[in-house]
Amino acid sequence: MSAARAGARAAAVLAAAALASPIVAEFEGRVLRAYRDPVGILTACDGDTRNVQGGRTYTEAECDRRLVTALAEHGAGIAECLPDDLPLWTRAAFTSFAYNVGDGAFCRSSMAQAARAGNLELACRRLNERPDGRPQWVFVRAGVDPKTGAPTYKQLPGLVKRRAAERAACERGLST
Repeated sequence: MSAARAGARAAAVLAAAALASPIVAEFEGRVLRAYRDPVGILTACDGDTRNVQGGRTYTEAECDRRLVTALAEHGAGIAECLPDDLPLWTRAAFTSFAYNVGDGAFCRSSMAQAARAGNLELACRRLNERPDGRPQWVFVRAGVDPKTGAPTYKQLPGLVKRRAAERAACERGLST
């Protein structure tokens, strides 16, 4: 990759991270102490799960730095599996999504596949809608069915709202 292309990609990643920040902040909520999220993962600040120390209290400034750093890292992580010429709002929506589910899950997703194929409308739709029209990316593992041993899942209203906001941001990128 040329230095100019790498610089343009880095600028796009940082700009998208700035646009994604309010989305993440709205749906993650800021908690200035370590806590367990609904799935039991040790978490702090704005839903950050990286290097969280149980029992620790964080400052607003620490949480601000953690959010900016995490969004830039996720943006860079998903840039590897996306076209460079994505609209900024679309990239911001994908960065928010990757912050929530991880870079690998994003890069393996049908939305990333659609984006790589140049079908950004479909990529945006896949943020919260399966090919059959049912919701996706809004469920968490809830346990195990005692009869079958199969995992059970529950839909979280907060994830439904977050995915709708991410999809709106994604589609906003298509109209600019």
